[in-house]
Amino acid sequence: MITARTIAAPRRYLVLTDEAARHPFRASLPPHVREPLSDTPEPVRGWRLSRQDWRQFLTTWCAGFVVVSAFIS
Repeated sequence: MITARTIAAPRRYLVLTDEAARHPFRASLPPHVREPLSDTPEPVRGWRLSRQDWRQFLTTWCAGFVVVSAFIS
């Protein structure tokens, strides 16, 4: 059975596609979304851990060790 809905024109999307995006999802995004945030990449900083980072890591590790030990025993 043919209904008016099947005969209607194909659905038009609000965002036009861009073939230069190379992926269907990226092609469906508007141009202002696909633009990079900045032209220069952010400099990579070294992995410097502060005293607070170490304290939080050791606290978490000790708490996890106590929980696993209590579960096993």
